[in-house]
Amino acid sequence: VQEMVKRAEQQFLSLPKDHQALLPGVLTNLTRVSECANSNDEVLQEIVNNSIHMFENIEYGERVRYTIRPTSTFDMDKLKSTIKQFVRDWSESGQAERDSCYQPIIQEIQRQFPNDRYDMSMVSVLVPGAGLGRLAWEIARLGYICQGNEWSFYMLFSSNFVLNRCEKVNSLTLYPWIHQFSNNKKSSDQTRPIQFPDVNPQSLPPSSDFSMVAGDFVEVYTEPDSWDCVATCFFIDTAHNVIEYIETIWKILKPGGVWINLGPLLYHFENMANELSVELSYEDIKAAIIRFGFQIEVEKESVPTTYTENDRSMLRYVYDCVFFVARKPEEKRNGFKEQGFPPAAKAARREEINSLT
Repeated sequence: VQEMVKRAEQQFLSLPKDHQALLPGVLTNLTRVSECANSNDEVLQEIVNNSIHMFENIEYGERVRYTIRPTSTFDMDKLKSTIKQFVRDWSESGQAERDSCYQPIIQEIQRQFPNDRYDMSMVSVLVPGAGLGRLAWEIARLGYICQGNEWSFYMLFSSNFVLNRCEKVNSLTLYPWIHQFSNNKKSSDQTRPIQFPDVNPQSLPPSSDFSMVAGDFVEVYTEPDSWDCVATCFFIDTAHNVIEYIETIWKILKPGGVWINLGPLLYHFENMANELSVELSYEDIKAAIIRFGFQIEVEKESVPTTYTENDRSMLRYVYDCVFFVARKPEEKRNGFKEQGFPPAAKAARREEINSLT
């Protein structure tokens, strides 16, 4: 950001003096952008300092020596995306977006596994591509066993920080839009703050069974017939091969279990050199889902949602998402709806979680 500010200052100072005089607030705003960048850096440094131990065999609080390499464009893009995830998942500003993306999934889970027919503490829900963990956290808050899975270090560091180190509501501040120099109606829109977290992430009931697991979805989850529900939100298009995701979901769902999905098909590896990327239409994906044996019970092909939207920008994207519920057939198992997640299997899953985290 500081380089962008420096460039913007140089460009402004290259204007004729009479033109500069017409724009008395520009340099002041650029100074403010620079200050906000420094503030962001302090929060990001705190996230790193509180998360670096996650993948080291050390006690919390020990100092770790690590090598700093030059920052790439890819790194910066991921960092900017992660900062905006705090808006989406853990700020009051992201509430409307969460309502459009997460609530349909949460409501469907409650419809599939109502508390008057199930012991909710025995129903297991997996959320691959959990990001900063808010959807999985909300599901666990309702009383279900819920595990989020994420492979991005940026997301893992940040989710660990917000879930395990943040207790006071709206105690931290980020400036998520300082990188956006275009499409600002007001100069102040670029430097407006967001506070997080909007709730206390550690306020889950003591009986909650909530966890986050690091790793590639198809490599981590190999145990057949182990989950009552898989909930995917803006996830299936992160695959190199989406059929591999479908195959994994089919394998790990219990007979009678459900897959709930909401999202677009913005394939993440489409334009990346030397990366496998198979871009399928929803029509092709649906056909493959059915051929695997899933029974599609609910389908909505037009659910408008946003993703890490800057709601004051002059340029805004709306995704026309697909929402569906697909069930893995019972295969002659009786009493599935009363069995939920049996205690022995629940204990085994906890042991597996502990070995992974």
